[in-house]
Amino acid sequence: MAAAMGGRRRLIIYEPFRSIFYAPQFVALHGGDFAAEALDVEVVTASAGVTTTAALMDGHSEIALGGIMRSLDVADRGGPFLVHFAEVNSRNGFFLLTRQPRPHFTWTDLVGTTVIDFAEAPTPWQCLLTVLRKHGVDPGSVRIERTRPLPDALAAFRAGHGDFFQTGQPFTEALIADGTAHLAASMGEATGPVPFSSYMTTQRFLRDGRDVLLRFTRALYAAQRRMARADAKEIADVIAPAFADIPPDIRQRAVARYLAQHTWARDPVIRRDGYDYLRRILLDGGFITRPHRYEDLIDTTIATQVMGRS
Repeated sequence: MAAAMGGRRRLIIYEPFRSIFYAPQFVALHGGDFAAEALDVEVVTASAGVTTTAALMDGHSEIALGGIMRSLDVADRGGPFLVHFAEVNSRNGFFLLTRQPRPHFTWTDLVGTTVIDFAEAPTPWQCLLTVLRKHGVDPGSVRIERTRPLPDALAAFRAGHGDFFQTGQPFTEALIADGTAHLAASMGEATGPVPFSSYMTTQRFLRDGRDVLLRFTRALYAAQRRMARADAKEIADVIAPAFADIPPDIRQRAVARYLAQHTWARDPVIRRDGYDYLRRILLDGGFITRPHRYEDLIDTTIATQVMGRS
């Protein structure tokens, strides 16, 4: 009824990169949840020319998906507050792969080695630094390379460069399946619960576009509830149109691994303790210089209204 009252609405969503990690977005899109809220959603993958935060600030988009670290970075440089209103990922979605099997892996194994790391976003690297310090390993004793775009990093590791490789999905499953790599550690498990990715918007749209944000978040919450009841094959099948280039077995294994470690949020509320943990990771790693307030960058009123708590 609320959707019908609002009328059909076209909405462009910017994502930082295309990833199975963002499965809730594609469950909502291809499972019909956005359509049920009369939202015609187009997902655009950001590029070097237009990032997710730039898309919001320049008016290319009203909603973008990404890490809270992106808003923290903008605020740290004196930019506007880009407010996150709905959580998508409740854990780190990256994995530490090793060239040789290490059945008794410990974090001290990284001392003196080379880790090829994900260059497209800083949060996986910042989490790795935190995990190393937590286990008594000086990050300076590990050579962490963040210079190669993902295709080049993947090619370099396949060609024999580096001892470890930190990457996401479906690359983790593909490298394990063909014997190129072995799983050393899940960074989701090693980092612990953290609001890794969420939807953000401008302060202006938070004020003026509330009806659209409510409909959007209702759709996301419907997808989250469906995913909580589904198995890996069901989810992998629904999101297939967004990942046509990924073999079905690899897609299903990627979803299964994410499900097993509770990667995806069960509801859209971004909680203060998770924000505080993420902020500490980014402060300790030197990515931000000031502790920005939860109240400035997080809004929970839409999520709680959608969940019927207000």
